[in-house]
Amino acid sequence: MTRIFLVGYMGAGKTTLGRALAEELGIPFIDLDNYIEKRFCKTIAQIFAEKGEEEFRNIEKRLLHEVGEFEDVIISTGGGTPCFFDNIDYMNSQGTTVFLDVPEERLFIRLSIARSKRPLIKEKNDEELKAFITEQLEKRKPHYSKAQYSFRADKLEDKREINLSVEAFRRQFGI
Repeated sequence: MTRIFLVGYMGAGKTTLGRALAEELGIPFIDLDNYIEKRFCKTIAQIFAEKGEEEFRNIEKRLLHEVGEFEDVIISTGGGTPCFFDNIDYMNSQGTTVFLDVPEERLFIRLSIARSKRPLIKEKNDEELKAFITEQLEKRKPHYSKAQYSFRADKLEDKREINLSVEAFRRQFGI
């Protein structure tokens, strides 16, 4: 049975790599944020605005435990998922956790391109975005470091790089 949880900061490539890996392995892929959005028929931003972060994190934990029971699946978590409650410990007990490690400079490039789609950073200029990434990573690294494994995910910019990363992931983890 395969159950892999991908964790890491926003823009780390959890969805990109997870979807490609699941397709290669012929197993389902679940993006936890999308799963929550479909269940509630609202965006994550709407849930945050209406219910607040505390209630969102409760919902996220509940649905993490739901998808954490599925077999033969790749699960991409939200960037903050491992940082709340006992979520990282739960994921470690349910399957394989892999932290997608990406240098800050690469995260900045990816997030500056996708800035308008991400409510937390949409209004930030370049300097504010760089400072935000540095500050958030500092806070979250202790949680991310509890993942069982780490995988360098800085090469996911085009189809060729994604395919090479999937191959490298499969080699590194023997799948």
